Amino acid sequence: MLKNNVIFSSLGGVFALALGLMGAEMGASAGEFTVKKQMIEDRKAVFATVESADLLLARARIGGTLAALSVDEGSMVEADQEIAVVGDAKLALQIQAIQAKVQSLVAERKKADTDLNRARELKRSGTIAQAKLDAAETALRVVDRNLASLQAERQVIEQQAREGAVLAPGSGRVLEVKATTGAVVLPGEVIATIAAEAYFLRMSLPERHARFLKEGDMVLVGPRGVQAASNEHLRQGQVVQVYPRMEQGRVVADVEADGLEGYLVGERTLVYVETGAREVFVVPEAALHDRFGLTFVTLTDGTEVVVERGRPVTGGIEILSGLRDGDVVKLP
Repeated sequence: MLKNNVIFSSLGGVFALALGLMGAEMGASAGEFTVKKQMIEDRKAVFATVESADLLLARARIGGTLAALSVDEGSMVEADQEIAVVGDAKLALQIQAIQAKVQSLVAERKKADTDLNRARELKRSGTIAQAKLDAAETALRVVDRNLASLQAERQVIEQQAREGAVLAPGSGRVLEVKATTGAVVLPGEVIATIAAEAYFLRMSLPERHARFLKEGDMVLVGPRGVQAASNEHLRQGQVVQVYPRMEQGRVVADVEADGLEGYLVGERTLVYVETGAREVFVVPEAALHDRFGLTFVTLTDGTEVVVERGRPVTGGIEILSGLRDGDVVKLP
């Protein structure tokens, strides 16, 4: 019996020592955080609209009927790509008429060349005067000039026919097609509107924030959509232009940011703009725990304090109320 008590006593001492070591280890691993005020940037979320840096207009260069249309809204095009064809039946008729005149002049030239050769032979034999030979040479030169003039006129008409091809003035996405196949179009009429590939964000801020905004400022751009996002899903953008004119009490600015290639022109997204700085309490998120719909922090003396959680900021979570400067918070 005494032996058993000794054994149990020894085991109890071992367990007590182990528990003590565990408690010491837990106490050593537990951290502390001293609450103090710090300055953070105050940012305002505003909606920005995706815009194209340039809107390109694909116009018809000649009048006629739209014979073919190879693009639709949303189509991607390259610079100088043929997107439509305008046909004018009168051009083909004019080319046929000029070709007939050319054939007639070719026959006239053949006759004038024959007359000139005959006149030269007769002149050598002294049968005709020099004036007759000069007249034959002049007649041949006139036919040659008329033939060259008709050929140039035919080239002009052929170039007009080639200009029936409507070309994309630059690379981008087709926003709007303003004509349909078979429609009559005039020279200079817009066939399609194309958004250049370079996109940017245009935002509008209330007048009271105008003094905080300047070119070169960095902003945070949210992911695609209009829902608020956490910090890790934000990306940086830069203000590249602030317009010097107010519109309905708001200042307009343009922002450049990466990753806008897949957006639609006119699509909205959230942009977070700095509107000043303020002092706040920030604690690590690990120090917060929720219970019964309330948020608590534990002080180093074991007291649990109810706090009001704010938004995530750099370094942790903003605390709106419940803590004072100098409080020491226990970290797990």
